[in-house]
Amino acid sequence: MAKEGDKTTKKAAKSGDYDASSITVLEGLDPVRKRPGMYIGTTGPDGLHHLIWEIFDNSRDEAMGGFADDIEITLLPGGYVRVVDNGRGIPVGIHPKTKVSALETIMTTLHAGGKFGGEDSGYKVSGGLHGVGASVVNALSEHAKVIVHKEGATHMQEYKIGKAMAKVKQIGKTKHQGSVVFFKPDVSIFKDGINWNWDRIVGHIRQQAYLVKGTRMCVIDAREAGMVDSEEVAYVRELGLEVPTMTFFFENGLRSLVAFTNKHQAPAHKNIFYVDATENEVMVEVAFQYTDDISPRLLAFANNTYNPEHGTHVTGFKTALTRTLNTYARTAGILKESEENFTGDDVLEGITAVVSVKMPEIQFEGQTKGKLGSVEAQGAVATVFGGALNTFLEENPDDGRAIVNKVLLALKARKAAKAAKDSVLRKGALEGMTLPGKLADCQTKDPAESEIFIVEGDSAGGSAKTGRDRRTQAILPLRGKILNIERARLDKMLASEQIKNLVVAMGTAIGDIFDISKLRYHKIIIATDADVDGAHIRTLLLTLFYRHFRPIIDGGFIYIAQPPLYKIKRGKEVMYAYTDEEKFRILGPDAEMAVEASDEAQGTEEDGDETPEEELTTKKGMKVSIQRYKGLGEMNPEELWETTMNPSNRVLKRVTIEDATDADRIFDILMGSDVPSRKSFIQSNAKLANLDV
Repeated sequence: MAKEGDKTTKKAAKSGDYDASSITVLEGLDPVRKRPGMYIGTTGPDGLHHLIWEIFDNSRDEAMGGFADDIEITLLPGGYVRVVDNGRGIPVGIHPKTKVSALETIMTTLHAGGKFGGEDSGYKVSGGLHGVGASVVNALSEHAKVIVHKEGATHMQEYKIGKAMAKVKQIGKTKHQGSVVFFKPDVSIFKDGINWNWDRIVGHIRQQAYLVKGTRMCVIDAREAGMVDSEEVAYVRELGLEVPTMTFFFENGLRSLVAFTNKHQAPAHKNIFYVDATENEVMVEVAFQYTDDISPRLLAFANNTYNPEHGTHVTGFKTALTRTLNTYARTAGILKESEENFTGDDVLEGITAVVSVKMPEIQFEGQTKGKLGSVEAQGAVATVFGGALNTFLEENPDDGRAIVNKVLLALKARKAAKAAKDSVLRKGALEGMTLPGKLADCQTKDPAESEIFIVEGDSAGGSAKTGRDRRTQAILPLRGKILNIERARLDKMLASEQIKNLVVAMGTAIGDIFDISKLRYHKIIIATDADVDGAHIRTLLLTLFYRHFRPIIDGGFIYIAQPPLYKIKRGKEVMYAYTDEEKFRILGPDAEMAVEASDEAQGTEEDGDETPEEELTTKKGMKVSIQRYKGLGEMNPEELWETTMNPSNRVLKRVTIEDATDADRIFDILMGSDVPSRKSFIQSNAKLANLDV
């Protein structure tokens, strides 16, 4: 693709007409700017990036239909985005109902597109009602432009805040096919600014490239490439500019996604299972491989939309997986007559699986498309996957035996874990057992106003217990580092006194009897020291919550305390600094050099862990003392309350999971058994860390 539309190549439509009559019109566009949240969810970063997804999805749907195999997204200066595909090109003929060009109809009318007209429309399968998306993106953009290469001619139309600036006009001839869409979001709608997140965009496009195998998808960051504005249409690489570029092409599709997800895991069997077949107009694609891990990784997609809450297609997958493995294990004699059948939990332990369905007239539960509701998907997946898995096990006996042995191990571990869990919890949190002796509980029984501080060590615990608000604040001290649970089963976890105390204190239980409605505190605050050991303890706790208490993170109940690094006294004035930058800002420029000189002098003394109070005199003769805190235990109760626990003064960071797949991968690297990957990660990111040494 040397120029815009080049390499939007010579790929003709394979079947079906896609012209002006394919476009169905449902209603007008006026409500979009008044209530943008109804259409894109939010005007924050999520909604901003949703604009790219909507335009990209139109190109992606062309590829899903077999009409395109090349898509590019370019970030341009000034907030502009350019999306190019080599599909059939948006129709430009006169629409029979609106009496204007179909292109203008699509871009300026809500619910107009090639996805609404059923059998006679331009698409059998699409990722959603993306005719809506093009008009919504246009309405929320201060400027947009579309160039269409179609049937030997190049047409163009520009828009301002969703309104066409002129009629669609032919601007030349072409040998190529495809659509080029430019848009610049309106800063009056997106008040936080037009700040595109490169990693977020790359991650989304990488995922989509796995799902549409054989399609080249490229993301280019030309924001700093010296281009003037969106009128600069020459392809950035032709200009010889150095720009970040990520290109994805996966001929093996979901098999490649499974391999990528298992990059830091040891596979339990050699071959990755894969099937791609159609049943009752539902296209089913499934890939999986077991690893030596104990956590399942199950990704679900419907018409290429990610379904974090799964749905009917996953139900069909689980049913077929459980039934087929039980039958195979019995037939092979691996599962004895005296042993019970594998359960759904047994067969999911350690599996990495991707379940993708594509179907017309898709039904989701809720506006977010988080869960598939189409009932026909369940039967189609169960039929296609169950039959293919049975064949795979018979044709690959080594893989089959390895898989069943892995599941058998999970069955035995489940029994051991149940016994351990019952012994710990039978008279524990479920039946009001006395709370852990280390826990200093709060007086209120209302979870909404209760909070628990998980602190490091008895010294910090003592200060926190004395300084807290006893009515609403509970304190649970930890002794040293808790067990790394990344590869620990439930029975081993509950043998750890510290983890057992935390589970009982929270009240939710754990495993298959976890119940978030019984959570005793709606703020769980991790308060560790600002050093390497404190960071390690914090990571161990977050691993525990992520793997076994994920709904607590999703519910927004986990926080990280931000204790100060410095106490600064200037005369009678006492201030606290949470970073080195804040310390210098408090001291002012006249004291900065003096502080640096003092730090350098301290570095020559061997005073162990003791950090004496530093004193300096500013240029104005003011005496200033600086105390560096190495741990919460160094603060007296009043200081700890004032800086870290008082709701009116403190700073808390809420723990969220924006991308569960990336989070899972990071926990694998940092807490798993793949030492070379962990070493590489640390070396690559060391320069980003703030270490207390």
